[in-house]
Amino acid sequence: MSVTRTRFSPLQLLALTALAIYSLLPLWWLIVTIFKDNGQLFSTFGLWFSSPSHLSENLHTLFTRQDGIFSRWIMNSFLYSGATALGSVLVSAMAGYAFSAYEFRGKDALFSLILATIMVPATALVLPIFLMMQKLGLLNTYWAVILPGLVNPFGLYLMRLFWDSSFPKELMEAARIDGAGEWTIFQRLGLPLVRSGLVTVGLFAFVTAWNNFFLPLVAVSRDDLFPLTLGLSVWNQTSSSSGQEPLYTVIALGALISILPLVIAFLTLGRYWQGGVADGAVKG
Repeated sequence: MSVTRTRFSPLQLLALTALAIYSLLPLWWLIVTIFKDNGQLFSTFGLWFSSPSHLSENLHTLFTRQDGIFSRWIMNSFLYSGATALGSVLVSAMAGYAFSAYEFRGKDALFSLILATIMVPATALVLPIFLMMQKLGLLNTYWAVILPGLVNPFGLYLMRLFWDSSFPKELMEAARIDGAGEWTIFQRLGLPLVRSGLVTVGLFAFVTAWNNFFLPLVAVSRDDLFPLTLGLSVWNQTSSSSGQEPLYTVIALGALISILPLVIAFLTLGRYWQGGVADGAVKG
């Protein structure tokens, strides 16, 4: 079987190389920075290592400052992101199944209204969410950050596409004739067929929740409830404003550690979510 190879012009290669450098340069700077102290950060070339290395000191400071609260922030981020991703996948899968499998009055209008909410900026929803959580007495709890992330209009859109294209209506009707209940059809027959869609929605929800900053900023004020994004930002502000020695290299190390789970998730689930996005784009 012959393999078709795409040839790029020198201008295209130059553009791609420039784009790759532009994308990877901040990451390289971050890797170099974690080996320095604050003095070396400003006195040496920013894109190369310096001697002696201060990586061990930065690691020690990162995991011992404030009685090791950085480890708590890591666990919080995993809790927020994991719970949000699982809940978002379940809600999106069930709602997508309902829109795909059933006919009811106002179905298309309701679906269009849900999709229209994608255009609403997330920052515009923070104040209403804050007031709702305040009324429910959930401020300064894990639920104040997790519950708003369970509603995912884009995830619903993707899951409806996957249900429409991957779950034949004939199979559904045959299962009903055989006496299978709706939950059995959904769980035992449908979910395995839309697995790539589930992974795609879950991964996007996990990344969104992991990088969430503004909602935790207004929903929680206790240090032990901070996710990594908010905790590192507070460290940066407090160390700069309190007259203490800045923690630039320590914060850079924390930022580098914070992106490792996302890299691992994309590498591990890449074959699912890449296929899922491609399938969703074609089927949509």
